[in-house]
Amino acid sequence: MAKVELLRYTPDGEKLVAAAARLCYSPVGISEIEETLDEKKTQSFLSLLMDMNHESPIEHVTFTFGVEGVSRALTHQLVRHRIASYSQQSQRYVKLDQFEYIIPPAIENNKIARALFIESMEENQRKYDEIAELLFEDHYKRHIDEGFGEREARSKAEKEAIEDARYVFPNACETKIVFTMNTRALLHFFNLRTCERAQWEIRELGVAMIKEVKKVYPILFKNAGPSCLTGPCPEGKMTCGKIVEVRERFRTMD
Repeated sequence: MAKVELLRYTPDGEKLVAAAARLCYSPVGISEIEETLDEKKTQSFLSLLMDMNHESPIEHVTFTFGVEGVSRALTHQLVRHRIASYSQQSQRYVKLDQFEYIIPPAIENNKIARALFIESMEENQRKYDEIAELLFEDHYKRHIDEGFGEREARSKAEKEAIEDARYVFPNACETKIVFTMNTRALLHFFNLRTCERAQWEIRELGVAMIKEVKKVYPILFKNAGPSCLTGPCPEGKMTCGKIVEVRERFRTMD
């Protein structure tokens, strides 16, 4: 199971969004607007704003997540969401003496498939170690011949060896990532990735993220989830057909 942690978020975010939205229609300045926004007015106005899908003001609030225990298959999907900032553990600089991996539930629940999967992961690790060692010897000898000292030659050779040896690692390889998105980008991410038709691992990540952001800003994320929560299913003939069940699940989400 992935570990999802909300590391940072914009303080007083809901009041900030309400003030920014009011500024669009107000003759007075931002300071005066903020002075008149008590908690009750902020919540009332913000709730209306979210139901109206007036999204530009919510871009002022950002969230930074730390995620561990996910696969490279997941992060390949995640980084397609371009309005975000990412920092991911590097296989180029970090030598994986024993890489962790993610087992999909369908494989976990099939005894034979699970055994084959684990066997494949263990073989990948062995080949990685063998290739890294062979390449290290080649690079080390070359750097010594080039006149580098033993310590520097060893350091350069190890980096160059794992840089190429990492190509044997599978999509299942576990990784860690820190990323930041603004509220608007997050809601779009949730619309796509918590849909029943999304890939299972990134869907689980999206649901876990919703739970975290709702703890701090419940009104901003009152409609967070797949697109069908606030409108018709956008998938057409490919719909999961569970719109009532999905709406109830997200409505009662803790």
